[in-house]
Amino acid sequence: MRSKKARETALTGMLFALAIAFSYLESLVSPLLGLMPAIKLGLSNIVVMYALLFLRTRTAMLLVVLKALFAFLTRGAIAGFLSLCGGALSLAVMLVLLHLPVSSYIFCACSALAHNLGQLAGAAVILSSRMALAYAPILLAAGLLVGGISCTLAKALFAALPGTAGEQCPGSPFKK
Repeated sequence: MRSKKARETALTGMLFALAIAFSYLESLVSPLLGLMPAIKLGLSNIVVMYALLFLRTRTAMLLVVLKALFAFLTRGAIAGFLSLCGGALSLAVMLVLLHLPVSSYIFCACSALAHNLGQLAGAAVILSSRMALAYAPILLAAGLLVGGISCTLAKALFAALPGTAGEQCPGSPFKK
């Protein structure tokens, strides 16, 4: 029992480190692609997706909270709050979609859109709803594009990982 708990803790720590590394990488790449400040590629969300699909819901939830805490500690309270709003709504949507027969693209695109909507809702609470509404069309269009990129990357990564083919959660849209 102790060994299993230690393994799970170590794996969660490694996944968190990977999510932070992906977040840093996308903060470097996004400006090079000419993307607006709030638009990211969603690479760290693939880590949360992995945790949800191949590990436990609890691990995915913990990663969302840890990512928000890291944003809070490194970029401030607003960034942490927006990260938590986006990550929580995204995870909630993924949990619902696991019970529906959707494609991997729909799964990733809805997750990205939910993340953006969660952040817009958080921004509306903190800043103003007018500012959030003005930014909404851009973020929603970006969510569809980023969802496709996330889908392609997730398919490639999940297929390349050993042991992931038979250990997915039952409703996974990434079945082989």
